[in-house]
Amino acid sequence: MNRREFLAASAAMAIAPVAVALTGNAPSYTTQDVKWQAAYDKALAVLHKNVQVMPRYAKPVLIEGADYAGIWMECGPHEALVYRKFRPDVARNSHEVFFELQRMDGQLPCNNKVTETGFGQIQMVVPIAATAWELARATGDEALLAHAYSACSAWDAWLLKYRNTRGTGLTEGFCTYDTGHDNSPRWNGIPPQCPNKDAKAFVPGLGVPRLSPDLSATTYGARLALAEMAKALGKSGEADRWAESADKMRQLILSKLYAAEDAAFYDLDANDRFVRIRGDILTRVCSEHVPDQALFDELWTRQIHNPKAFWTAYPLPSIAADDPAFVRPIPKNSWGGPSQALTALRAPRWMDHYGRSAEFSHMMTRWCEAIINDMTFRQQIDPVDGTFTKQGDEPDYSPAALVMMDYSWRLAGVTEEADALHWNVRPGHRASMGARFRLPLDGGGTAEMTYDARGASLSLRGKQIAQVKGTARLITAKDGRPLALLGIAESPQTVTLALDGRPRRKVTLKANERLAP
Repeated sequence: MNRREFLAASAAMAIAPVAVALTGNAPSYTTQDVKWQAAYDKALAVLHKNVQVMPRYAKPVLIEGADYAGIWMECGPHEALVYRKFRPDVARNSHEVFFELQRMDGQLPCNNKVTETGFGQIQMVVPIAATAWELARATGDEALLAHAYSACSAWDAWLLKYRNTRGTGLTEGFCTYDTGHDNSPRWNGIPPQCPNKDAKAFVPGLGVPRLSPDLSATTYGARLALAEMAKALGKSGEADRWAESADKMRQLILSKLYAAEDAAFYDLDANDRFVRIRGDILTRVCSEHVPDQALFDELWTRQIHNPKAFWTAYPLPSIAADDPAFVRPIPKNSWGGPSQALTALRAPRWMDHYGRSAEFSHMMTRWCEAIINDMTFRQQIDPVDGTFTKQGDEPDYSPAALVMMDYSWRLAGVTEEADALHWNVRPGHRASMGARFRLPLDGGGTAEMTYDARGASLSLRGKQIAQVKGTARLITAKDGRPLALLGIAESPQTVTLALDGRPRRKVTLKANERLAP
């Protein structure tokens, strides 16, 4: 998207976010499955409660909830982005809080809590540059675009100055909280926070600084976003430089931090030794699309979709189930094994990208079932039996609520992506029993789905555009033009597609198969 295209989109969308905030024109979803509806409604209530004003920033943000009275950079902007259709103001504020509290040297705060604004670690996972770009592009917010570009450019410079002490070009980890991996065997023996709460410092003699695949992937994803932001701002030369620096980072991750014999990415410690613990570093690197499709397929077969490793009954554990480092019994707030709601919430960033939508459907269903069976919305579940950790982990955790909300729409509703609408038709699923979905769209109008026993009727801005019988995803342009039909079930499905103005068509769709509509 160049500057002319962004400005055109900006003019078209400028009124829409304000309208949602002022009129309550939020997404709506109802289903006849009473327990599913109760979980969905409670998820929205949890999120509403967790919209709060924190000290040192005067506008409401979405806090983490449960034990966490604040907003963290690794997850808060992304969570608010997922929630943006309900509270676009909160989505914006949950980015701006970090930019407003940025230090003069370019360091972004790792969090803003009731007790303090933290600078004792870098704590980044989903790139704030990427979520800011997605939000600015979707809402046509040129002011946010300019502010985010300036702040995230300065943050990249800070990381290059203070988290590249070994001169490799990769982003280094100094402490446990840098990656948000609390109580993970990945960081055994390493302090949780940097000395004196100074993210520029580390304790010598402990094998740090480490070259970290996931921190480096976050930097890579941020640079790709900065390249797109630069294009939208008319800075073509800067866009080229960002794209080039991103590509260099990607090549460094693949050449230095991937162990082909294990099909895994590992930290490389200060003694140039791999820290051979298989954890969710893997999915974080995939979240930024570092592996190409061929490498991903290898990771998928050997690790991610391996039921002995990460594809457990309730995917995806924070440490591979067959890794000796997996921590049992499961303690509270542990990235040593449990499947984390944060990991589940981040999965849409990579599973569709790599063509695993059908398997993702299974994972989404399992997570929603676990939430419905518990209803307390806590942080983590046992990957084997789906029970939530209750001893020490408090209820009303925003990421768990967002998983229930977001997954309901991704399983059986419509989602608005950057350049398309995804209509997920899934008759017979609990989420779709007599269901109705209504989604307000960027730029105005709504997308709606109404189910019967065999499928759904799809309407865009008050006009029916299709009827789909059977389980499939219809992908359309924003104006309703059909683009593709995708298999989103793990078994073959017979699908009947009736598009406006076209003859009815019956096809058989295999898992993840993509057909012209």
